[in-house]
Amino acid sequence: MTAATERPHQRFATDPVLWQAVIALLFAGLVLTDLGIPSKMYFDEVHYVPAARALLHGMPANPEHPLLAKSAIALAIRLFGDHPMVWRLPSAVMGVVGLFAFGRALWWASGRHVAAMAVMALLVSDFAWFIQSRIAMLDMVMAGFACVGLWMLAAAVALPVGGASGQRRWRLALAGVSFGLALGAKWSVAPVLAVCGIGMVVARWRGGRDANSGPLPGISLAELVLWLGSVPLVTYWATFWPAFFYLRDPVSPLAIIGWHRHMIELQSSVIKHHPYQSVWTQWVINWRAIWYLYEPIDGAQRGIVLIGNPFTMLAGLVALGWCGWAGWARRRWDAAVVVALYAATLGLWIVGNKPVQFYYHYLLPGTFLMAALALAVDALWQSGRRWRREAVGIVLLSLAVFGWFWPIISAQPLHKGTASFEDWMWLGSWR
Repeated sequence: MTAATERPHQRFATDPVLWQAVIALLFAGLVLTDLGIPSKMYFDEVHYVPAARALLHGMPANPEHPLLAKSAIALAIRLFGDHPMVWRLPSAVMGVVGLFAFGRALWWASGRHVAAMAVMALLVSDFAWFIQSRIAMLDMVMAGFACVGLWMLAAAVALPVGGASGQRRWRLALAGVSFGLALGAKWSVAPVLAVCGIGMVVARWRGGRDANSGPLPGISLAELVLWLGSVPLVTYWATFWPAFFYLRDPVSPLAIIGWHRHMIELQSSVIKHHPYQSVWTQWVINWRAIWYLYEPIDGAQRGIVLIGNPFTMLAGLVALGWCGWAGWARRRWDAAVVVALYAATLGLWIVGNKPVQFYYHYLLPGTFLMAALALAVDALWQSGRRWRREAVGIVLLSLAVFGWFWPIISAQPLHKGTASFEDWMWLGSWR
C-alpha cells in the first residue's frame, strides 16, 4: 500500500491537538479584543440584531433567511443583555470553534501535522475569517458548524478498520447534526453537505455488499443515508422551532416547504444595486472590497474593510492547482476533496439566482482555499530541508500581511483622520 492510497490514520505521527488548541486560544484573544467597538450596529448588523430582538418577543423578522444564527444572537441578548459585544458573541464563539474544528478536520483528513497547524494560521490571517468572527451576521455560525461537521466526518473516515464502528457511528451522527445546524444558519453551506453526503454515499455504493469496503467500514449504505441525509434535514427542520410559535403569522411545522418558497422569493426580489456588490470573478482575484465601517466613532476615526489577504488569496490559487494535480496523479483524496469543496461552494454563486452578491459570500470558498495552501505548504516541508524555509515563509508572510492590515480590519483608532484608509489601498478597486 502506497502513501498516496493508505488510510489517513496509518500516516499519523504526533497529533498536534495541543498546538492547535493554543492557536485557537490566541485567535480567541484577537477576536475578543475590543469586540464591543464599534458601539453601534454596522453593516448587516442592522438587519440581524433587530431580527434577534423581534424573536425575543415572538415576532417574525428577516424571513428570507433561516433562524439559527438569529436565534443565537437572541439567546445571547437574553442571557447577557442587549449590548454590542453581546450581539457579536455567537459569531466570535463559532469563529474560534470553527477554526479549531477546521484544523482538526485537515489533521484527520491528511494525517499531516504541518498542514493541520498551517491551515489554522492561514485561516486566522486570511482577513475574512477574523472579520466575520467579529460581526453579528449569519456567516460565522454557519461556517463554524460546517467545520465541526467536516471534523467529525473526516475523523470517522480516518478511524482504523475493525473495532471502531461505535466511534465511527457517533461521529457520523454529530456530523449530521452539525451540518443541519450549519444549514439552519445560512443556505450557503448546502454545497458542503452535497459534496460530503453524495461523495460518501457513492463511495459506499461502489463497494457493493462488502461491509468493510469504502471510506466508512462497518456502516451500511442505509445507515450512511440516515446520518448524512435524514439527520441533517431533521436538524435543519428543528431550527425553525421559534417560527412555529410566532405570536403573529406562525409557520406551520407541516408547511415548511411552502415557507421555503416564500424565503426564496424574498431573496430573489432584492435587485437594487449596492455600491459594494461584486461577482465571483472579482472574489477569486481579490478585486472588490466591502467597507463595513469608516467613520469617526467611539472617540476616533475607525474602519473595517473586508477583503482577502492579498498574498494568500492569490497564492492559494496556485496551491489549488497543485491540489488538483495531486488528487489526480497521486491519488491524494484529501487534496481532491479540498478542490471539490472549493469548486462546489464557489459554484453555488456562479449558477445561483441571487441577483446581488458580495465578497463575504466567498467565506467558505476562501476557507477551502486556505486548506489547499496548507497542503501545499506541507508538501514543501516534506520535500526536504532546502524547501522548509519557503514553507515557513508562506505562513509568516501571511501573518505579516495580516499584522499590517490589522488597524483597518479591526476598527482600531486611525491617526490620519479621514485620509487614513489610503495606507492600505493597494488597489483602486478596494476604495
